[in-house]
Amino acid sequence: MEAVALLVAATMNAGTLLALAALGLLINERAGVVNLGAEGLMLVAALAGFATAFHSGNDWLAFAAAAAAAAVLAAAFGAMVIWLNTNQYATGLALSLFGAGLSAFAGIGYTREKLAPRMRFEIPWLADLPFVGTAFFKHHPVVYFTILLAVALMWFFARARSGLVLRSIGEAPEVAHALGYPVRRIRFAAVVAGGALCGVAGAYASVIYTPLWVEGMIAGKGWIALALTTFATWRPGRVLAGAYLFGGVTMLQFHLQGEGVQIASQWLTMLPYLATIVVLILISRNPRFIRVNMPASLGKPFHPGA
Repeated sequence: MEAVALLVAATMNAGTLLALAALGLLINERAGVVNLGAEGLMLVAALAGFATAFHSGNDWLAFAAAAAAAAVLAAAFGAMVIWLNTNQYATGLALSLFGAGLSAFAGIGYTREKLAPRMRFEIPWLADLPFVGTAFFKHHPVVYFTILLAVALMWFFARARSGLVLRSIGEAPEVAHALGYPVRRIRFAAVVAGGALCGVAGAYASVIYTPLWVEGMIAGKGWIALALTTFATWRPGRVLAGAYLFGGVTMLQFHLQGEGVQIASQWLTMLPYLATIVVLILISRNPRFIRVNMPASLGKPFHPGA
């Protein structure tokens, strides 16, 4: 049972990294903007967070620096696709490549550095409970923040006036513009907010999840987060569940290796990505279901007065 509890705890840690980025991308896509640059954003943020934590010794300052770095890059992306009307897909891919290159170049001096031992967190009393204490109550506060964020976004998109406005812009920006809403500014704010969340995810990877900096350490998790938004049919609760599912698959490979299962390590490493492909194939078998749930103006530029 202790081994299962540790597996559940590891699943929540791995899922948090994916959920944070996917929730940020969900905010973008609910506003009608597709950002394929999540991988680059997370890499730059991971470096910014690690460097800040290394020099300051303050994890929270590291998260703030990472969020700011990713938000700046997301703002540049937003300015290009929203005001200059560049192609969202091409611009996002360029951002991903730029972020990977920039982080690799700027992070050369940090590849051999190590952070000081991290502070251990646990919820008093609850952490001492058998099984559930180890599985659920000994996590970093960002894990619980992610869960609360998913719940808050569920309420925001379903009940809050500003959330409904954001959804309307993703569905019919022309109508929202006719009603007097600043469509471009709202889309830009959504892109920056989503980028900041990708930044927090990047910092979580380099400061908490694996407290080190290695070139390309995000290793495709930005793309999995992007796939999660479709997998979850653009719903925050499903994003969280899907993130834990993929996090569990990721951790399962290490669990199986620890149990001595005779499977080639390459196959185990491929498990999360194979799961992503299988899920997308299954979802694609019902395109009508995707069209019904997908924001109608997703990926489409908006031209006021056109």
